[in-house]
This record gives sequence, C-alpha cells and structure tokens, in this order.
Amino acid sequence: MDDLRPQLGAYNGPYFPGSGQSLMHTPNIDGLASKSLLLKRAYVQQALCSPSRASFMTGRRPDTTHVYDLYTYFRSVGGNFTTIPQYFKSKGYETAGMGKIYHPGVDSNNNDPLSWSMPYLRGDHNWEDKNHSWKGIPDSLLKDRPLIDKQIADHAINTLQHLAPAAKSGHKPFFLAVGFYRPHLPFVFPQSFIHNYPWSDVHVPDNQFAPRSMPTIAWTHSNELWSYQDIKDTKFTGDINTTLPHATVIKLRRAYYTSVSWVDSLIGNVLAELSRLGLDSNTVVSFVGDHGWKLGEHGAWAKHTNFNVDTHAPMMVKIPGMTDKGIVSEKLTEFVDLFPTLVEAAGVSPVPLCPENSATVSVCHEGQSLIPLIKNPNIAWKNASFSQYPRRHSHHDIMGYTITTDRYRYTEWVRFNKPTYKPDWNTVVDAELYDHQVDPNENINKVHYHSQSNIKMQLSQQLRAGWRDTLPSSAISHGFGR
Repeated sequence: MDDLRPQLGAYNGPYFPGSGQSLMHTPNIDGLASKSLLLKRAYVQQALCSPSRASFMTGRRPDTTHVYDLYTYFRSVGGNFTTIPQYFKSKGYETAGMGKIYHPGVDSNNNDPLSWSMPYLRGDHNWEDKNHSWKGIPDSLLKDRPLIDKQIADHAINTLQHLAPAAKSGHKPFFLAVGFYRPHLPFVFPQSFIHNYPWSDVHVPDNQFAPRSMPTIAWTHSNELWSYQDIKDTKFTGDINTTLPHATVIKLRRAYYTSVSWVDSLIGNVLAELSRLGLDSNTVVSFVGDHGWKLGEHGAWAKHTNFNVDTHAPMMVKIPGMTDKGIVSEKLTEFVDLFPTLVEAAGVSPVPLCPENSATVSVCHEGQSLIPLIKNPNIAWKNASFSQYPRRHSHHDIMGYTITTDRYRYTEWVRFNKPTYKPDWNTVVDAELYDHQVDPNENINKVHYHSQSNIKMQLSQQLRAGWRDTLPSSAISHGFGR
C-alpha cells in the first residue's frame, strides 16, 4: 500500500504513530498480521515513493541505487541490479506485477520490464483530479467505472486463478506483486466506507507545531498536498508553524482513514481467493507500505522528511508453517531486509551481502534476512536502522543521514558529493537529536543540549560508521563481509 502509516490495530502500543489517535479499521491487514512475523519497528531507507521502492525492490540503499527523486532509474545510474521479482524469474518462477510496485514512469522505465514474465497492469485513474484532495464516490457510480484499486484487486484475483493450476501441480511457482495506490493522494474511495469513521471519532494531532529547535533544512512545505486546489483555497502555505483549519485537518484525516479501510477490504478479497484456490498453505505473503505519512503532525503533511512518522512503515511476512501463530518483533529492521527474507522463505538460492562497491554486482543485498527472528526472537540483531533524505541548501547538495536506535533518532545534514555519491562528514550544516523514550513524537530537538553531548558523540560515530557496522557476525558471514 502506498503512503501507509502503521496506524493499524496490529501496531497498537508503544510504536503506534502519533498520540491520542484512533485505530484505523483494517480487519484484513490485522488478520494477516496475526499469522505473520510482524515487524513493529521497520524503517524505510528514504521517505519518498521511488527511492524507497527502488531500494527495497533491489535490496540496496539509496547511496547504492543512486535514486533520490521521482525521475531517476536505478539501472541507468546505479547499476543493472537484479530485483526481487527478477531474481525469482531467474529461478523459474512466473512473475506478475500490477498497480504501483515501482514508481511508474521514467524512474522505473515504466514498471521495470525486466522484473516480469507476464504483461504488467497499471490500471486507470478514474475519478481523480487536482481540484479535490479527497472525494467519496457514490457506490452506485462505481459499477461501470471502478476505482483503480478495485481494478488492481480484480486483476490480482484473475491472475491467481490463471497461475493456480501450474503452481499446485508443481510445474510453475509464481511471484505475484500487487501494488495498491491508496492511501496516496487524492484520497478517493467508495462513499459507503466513510461510515467507519464518525466525525466525532477523528481528532487533530496533539503536535501541530514544528519541533522546538528544529533546523529549517529538516522541514518540508507539504507541497504534495498543497498542489490540490481545495487546499490552496485555504491559504495554507506549509511554512513552519502554520496549520490548516481544524475542520480541514479532520476531513483529510477521515478521508485518509477511509481510503485505507477501502483497500483493506480489497486485500481481504485477494487473500480470500488465495485461500479458495488452496494456495494459502504454501504461499509466502508479505505486506509492506513504502514509507509513513504525516497527517498534520508538526503542522506538516505527506512524507519527504526524516521524521519518525515518515520513515516508520508497516512490514510483515506470513510464512506457512513458521508464523502460523503470529510472531511480533520489536527489533529494529529495515526495508532492505525484505529481499533476503523472501528468498530464504521460498527456499531458493540465497542472495549474498553486497560488497562495499556493488555497482557491477548484479545479485546481492544490503540488509539482513528476517528468518532468524522467526526461529529465535531474542537473537543478537542489528542495533540501528538507517534512513536519509536529500535537500538543496545554499546552492549545494545536502543529505540528511539519520540513524534510529532503541532510544534515539539522530540526524546529520552534511554536504553531499553527487559525482561520488558520498557524504562529506567534515561539512555538517546542521543536526537533530530526539529522545524517543521521553519524546516519542519528536517535539524537541536536543542536539544542542549540553546534557546530551556524550550521546550525540556516540550516535555521530555510529552514524558515520554506517550500516555494515551494526550487522551481527551471522549476517556478515553470509556475504562479502565489511
């Protein structure tokens, strides 16, 4: 699901996004979570559609794919990297994709044709326009003009029916990728679904203000939302410490929640067909977002930052016979972990850890298989996750590198050298430090607090040492090493 924050029943607890917020109505996702390895602290590597998807679909981080925007194709700038579906295709799988798997357009060469053995279905964007940030469509009008996610779900069901005979006979296994567009803007949904969210049950966030002492480079002006005419009409600028009218915040949140519930029902339909076809007992099912999403927290909207609410996203993996009773992990995990996990879960040849320079290595990953967490939830594990976000500042390229540990999130905004795709750690523009133990919603930047000087130094060293330094020896031994 696109732009999905983990405000789900399965995530209720200390790692639930925001404070005082209600659960979204997602019985099918929550049901899947109850039979999955549920990663409560999974982080994307960049909170923007194309960079995040290029990263987790190749198992490599943005500084390896060289994708930081919505215009750059990883095969053109990073390397001819093998993707998850492409790897399964090379192992004899039928691979089918639909909807939004990669970011569609030039930045994926139109959904990365090398990944698929079957024709790709993108779907038609009915009912959407730039005048309305959200819209409830009367159900009676949708029979002849179905919403795009209904088209995708129906195609997924038809594709499962087509693939089932060969898969059940053992002749041809399959990899099916189903990418739902909602809850990406505009929030368009069948009108009947809004009943799940009475007006009185939807609340504004508690922190409609920028973090105290936040550097301006960390900010985003919510341009994605502002591009809709109904939002422009409110005179909202997206500047620091400006907010939308109270009623508009409620309407947008209600519409976002409703979009999620709509797609949840479609996920239920697809999973029900998997079961009806007798495939659910030997099919691995993963469910992910591509990043989180701000719904007015800090007075901002959408993604485009390193804030926890943007980098924290849902991820779960259902493996029949291994996760049937549900396993919940609060270990720090990353979306680059998905590739090696699916490969190991399916029992095909493992993918090695990438070397330092993997531009010419077609098959490798920069994460860690999650299967050990299923076998031993208390196993020694990585102690940090890594994300990043680019900015322009004073005519220079800047990269905000962020590390999330068990207690803190620490970020350094440093000069970034585009020709080499490497940070200049000697040129730090600004920094951030948030203590999640006392400030889970990141309302106070403590980077300049004298009392935090030691932890700041430790986190800076860990950030600069990089992700490889956090991996346990068991992960290093399955790849090219440090």
